[in-house]
Amino acid sequence: MTRRKSILASLVAIAFTMSLCSHWLFGHSAQAQALDDCQVATAAINQKAMLRQAALAGDATSQKSYQALLAQHGQSLMQCRSQSQFQTQAVWLRLYPCDSKPGVLEAVLDRIVDRGYNQIYVDTFSNGQVLLPSGANPTPWSSVVQAPGYEQTDLLAQIIQKGHDRGLKVYAWMFALNFGYTYALRPDRQQVLARNGQGDTSLTVGTKVSQDTSVDLTVQDEIFADPYNTQAQSDYLQLVQTVLRRQPDGILFDYIRYPKGIGSASIASKVKDLWIYSEASQQALYQRAQNQKGLELIRRYVAQGNVTANDIAAVNKLYPTEKEPRWQGRATGGASKGLTAIQADLWNLVVAHAMQGPIDFLTAAAAAAQQQGIAVGAAFFPEANQAIGRGFDSRLQAWDRFPAAIEWHPMAYGLCGDPSCINAQVQKVLGQAPSGTIVAPVLTGQWQQATERPSLEAQMWALRSLSPPIRSISHFSFGWQERQLERDRQFCRL
Repeated sequence: MTRRKSILASLVAIAFTMSLCSHWLFGHSAQAQALDDCQVATAAINQKAMLRQAALAGDATSQKSYQALLAQHGQSLMQCRSQSQFQTQAVWLRLYPCDSKPGVLEAVLDRIVDRGYNQIYVDTFSNGQVLLPSGANPTPWSSVVQAPGYEQTDLLAQIIQKGHDRGLKVYAWMFALNFGYTYALRPDRQQVLARNGQGDTSLTVGTKVSQDTSVDLTVQDEIFADPYNTQAQSDYLQLVQTVLRRQPDGILFDYIRYPKGIGSASIASKVKDLWIYSEASQQALYQRAQNQKGLELIRRYVAQGNVTANDIAAVNKLYPTEKEPRWQGRATGGASKGLTAIQADLWNLVVAHAMQGPIDFLTAAAAAAQQQGIAVGAAFFPEANQAIGRGFDSRLQAWDRFPAAIEWHPMAYGLCGDPSCINAQVQKVLGQAPSGTIVAPVLTGQWQQATERPSLEAQMWALRSLSPPIRSISHFSFGWQERQLERDRQFCRL
């Protein structure tokens, strides 16, 4: 045993000495080299892995050498990134219960640094689960790690600390209005769910669609809350504040929108398509009325799906002293009293009301982080905020109204065979972002190979032509790049 330890120590010493001479590998292609991809050379990767394994086995010398190498790689990464156009290169990362095992997080984070990333967005709240210890989870959502004996395991705190040890910034990536399937099953939270004019929640819509064998249902676990509901706001703020106590470098909010409808439901073209029929949202809408005529017409429009000439005559008779119906955003003094104009004004009102809910929800959540000096970002689809014919994309994601003081993370997933449509999506956002707003595109794909999209290098190379210049990007996701490692982590048992 003594001789074995001696051999191991010798190998470790040799590996560490070699690592001091190792350099960063700036890719294999001209594009990658020009982009300063900051990836670690294969020899250095292998040396670090050997040190990590020896340290995990309990060798004290290996542990010291491993920590020194982490610091060296972290310093080299910081220097390389500072000289690159993309000074921040982040990757999205999901964690699993088996990441609680010794050495697993270390291996994942080392691989992320080896890939040249200096920032990670850690899945902290998604699909109705939170990355909090089951023994210290005050939220209405279940913990990711629920195995007996792991009640105090705090993967979020661990990855923040271990990430910092490697020179990584760590953001908590959190779903916003998508509260998850298990939340929707709670009898004490039914009033929280967003509803459309058919009385459906996203849960009941998903159930109906799942019964249609001709439809490929991929979003059945996406259960949306009403952003105007005070219980939803309270539950989510409690979650955000609990996460903030772990002191991440930032919070990245996702799903700041409504469901993406399937087929014809992907376009909201009438009031009953909108997710504004829960009690809280309706009451907030009625409060936008500025006189009794306005309130009564809004009520009838929401209930019936339209208003008629008879409705207008009836409202005029009910409130004869009021000259015209008034509500927020409607021109007064010269507003047309014609049926067509009133219908159009009512439609504009309810769409604006629907769009404002997620924005207010985001603003409140962001404020909790900003008050502590913690960075905030918001992820969104550039195409989720567009007029289509007489309607709008059903997600109604009005990202152009997001707070200018937060980071904007457009998910540029365009598919057209080359980077041109990806660039077009990002340029659209750059054109509408207020001056000074950080725009950090989210790309998806593979290193050094084209799939249905160009390689990551090709996409990044194309972004260099945009103005103003892009300084921060991210890749979705680590699991898509490291599929075998992801499967091993996802399906193992504690």
